[in-house]
Amino acid sequence: CCAGTKETAFISAVTAAGLVHSVTRSCSAGNMTECSCDVTLRHGGSASEGWHWGGCSDDIHYGMSFSRKFLDVPFKNMTGKSGSGLVAMNLHNNEAGRQAVAKLMSVDCRCHGVSGSCAVKTCWKTMSSFEKIGRFLKDKYENSIQISDRLKKKLRRKEKSQRKIPIGKEDLLYVNKSPNYCVEDQKLGIPGTQGRECNRTSQGPDGCNLLCCGRGYNTHVVRHVERCECKFVWCCYVRCRRCETMTDVHTCK
Repeated sequence: CCAGTKETAFISAVTAAGLVHSVTRSCSAGNMTECSCDVTLRHGGSASEGWHWGGCSDDIHYGMSFSRKFLDVPFKNMTGKSGSGLVAMNLHNNEAGRQAVAKLMSVDCRCHGVSGSCAVKTCWKTMSSFEKIGRFLKDKYENSIQISDRLKKKLRRKEKSQRKIPIGKEDLLYVNKSPNYCVEDQKLGIPGTQGRECNRTSQGPDGCNLLCCGRGYNTHVVRHVERCECKFVWCCYVRCRRCETMTDVHTCK
């Protein structure tokens, strides 16, 4: 369903980023024989500034290489066949996901010195949490660029007035506009949002305003019956009360 859309671009990027993150984390944890910590940083640093590399820096280079071999090679084997424009776009989106992990690398340090002073610091490179990487890619998804489906020498923007603006390696690209996910479409496998339960007070993606696509929502009361205030009685059984609660449930029209 829906090949070449903003959503598939986001999925490609998140998958590639997730593979980098997972493999690199496993390397640092010593769970893989092919890799470990980043050894290229050993014995470096700045003595004059009072810090040196130490600890276990995440070896993102191995993670990036593994992700390229695992995800990109099948696409590259398709080069020359129909849909080569989509292949080039997918390769770009995969790399955009990997670049997000690299861009958000940070340096952590630990202080050493008398009475907790920071006379000397040991520092190492670490990846950001995948939640932070996901938020970065979500922003790229919301600002993704539509490209021409007529691929010539390179990927280019669909809007002729913007073609001189370069496409960044961290940008997400798509060819086809997204279908209407609000309305059921059995051919595309889209269930729509009619009948979906939503949160009336939320402003997020689960909120009724967004999830119901402006159609409004129905409210009905649901009765829950459950055992409550259970106590152990000597000897030997459990005595409970029967509690009823009434809650409002909102579903999209």
